[in-house]
Amino acid sequence: MLTPAEELGLSGLSLAGQVRQAFHKLPEPAVLDLVRRMREEAFRRHLIYLRDGVPDAIHVLPCPLTVLPDQLAYIHFVSLTILNALKRLPDLYLQDFAVREVLRISPEEEEWVWKCWGPSQRENNPVFGRLDAMIDFTSPMWKDTLRFVEPNLSGIGGLHLVPTAEAIVADVVVPVLRRQDPRLQLEVGKDIRELLMQEAIDHLEALARRGRNVCFIEPKYAGSGPDEQEALAQYFHERHGMKVLHADPSELTLRDGEVFYDGQVVDLGYRDYAVYDLLALEREGTDVEPMRALFKQNRMISSISAELDQKSCWEVLTDPHLVQKYFSAEERQVFRRHILWTRILSERRTALPDGTTGDLLPHARAEREALVLKPNRSYGGEGVVIGPSLSQEEWDGALDRALADKERWVVQALANIPVSLFPVVGPDGAAHVEPFYTVMGFAPSKYGLAILGRASQKQVVNVAQRGGMCAVMVGRPPARLVGPGTA
Repeated sequence: MLTPAEELGLSGLSLAGQVRQAFHKLPEPAVLDLVRRMREEAFRRHLIYLRDGVPDAIHVLPCPLTVLPDQLAYIHFVSLTILNALKRLPDLYLQDFAVREVLRISPEEEEWVWKCWGPSQRENNPVFGRLDAMIDFTSPMWKDTLRFVEPNLSGIGGLHLVPTAEAIVADVVVPVLRRQDPRLQLEVGKDIRELLMQEAIDHLEALARRGRNVCFIEPKYAGSGPDEQEALAQYFHERHGMKVLHADPSELTLRDGEVFYDGQVVDLGYRDYAVYDLLALEREGTDVEPMRALFKQNRMISSISAELDQKSCWEVLTDPHLVQKYFSAEERQVFRRHILWTRILSERRTALPDGTTGDLLPHARAEREALVLKPNRSYGGEGVVIGPSLSQEEWDGALDRALADKERWVVQALANIPVSLFPVVGPDGAAHVEPFYTVMGFAPSKYGLAILGRASQKQVVNVAQRGGMCAVMVGRPPARLVGPGTA
């Protein structure tokens, strides 16, 4: 007999099949028209990625992926469990040398953590992050396919991109699919903007701040990356009456303990800056004391605890001694089932994936087919080396270069990346179906879970690497037909 989880997975497969069957009924001219309209909507709704200052419409794949409400509830529980564990890392870092070695940061960064982590942050610790993961919603063993790859705990992209991509699919594609199959019930999920804003409102109330000026602090003049700020400011003003400011750290000032931008008080900051980057700005002559004040006064999302955001966070959550010491049985079960085995690459003994203790380097060399090599603190898919894609000689060379690098690298268990078929328009202007790797980003809060779906024909899936976005919509499987004389 099937378990309830397996039955749910088969229901997910049935729903996905229903969506794809409706899509495949569309004649080619209709598919081409959908793709054209979606690109027009991407420009119109400012679904834009800046590449060296040049606006480029982000590719949204036309056929949505689907998730069932019960699957969504389980993923929310798991994601929130992991996020809450990560929020406790500063205390573990400050009290345990073993944790400090795994999550090692520079003395200058550590000084910020020491000075900006205190009772206020422990009691109200605002971290709004994204946890990147693989999952196959259509597998009967879907729970076992849920594997978390890495955390992203501050300045997460997609606040405008995700709901906009979902809205384009909901407005352009779903009505066309429903004309093919009126039984289809697809809805957009939680809006990531609303989840963030509710976190901001709650935190302002916890701090007894009466003002509602939220400042998005990012590399304002970088010229590359998602272009979201203007659209976000307009959305938050229209929906919540909030004033959203947009500043570079160099534009902030500190006066009488308050931080200002353009003469206006900053009640709360939302940052796309790590302390590592602020230290670089300080060396160039920028006054970063306003940023330090926002951290110390606990008026920053994400808080200073996000400074420990590294891929090696997963080593803390998969090391048997550390998890036994600091986490509950329920948390340990979640980590064991869903977090990929990850280790800082170095010459040492450690717990291996099979639970035994052994030498890490010989294991890393011997298990190329089952491992990935990554820079510990980079992002955007930069530098990722996938073991099975290399020869043994190339893999050994990559390990040697990583060991010699002054920046630390991690080895991580290789997860199966789900593959989905999506219609695309080829260079000849004709529509055809091609396989894409898909990776999810889960943004949990106590109010719900938002999902950033990304797709690419490369195994490193990232919008910065010219991947596309795929809308993940909440649906229900087709009702089972009941004939005469059946109950």
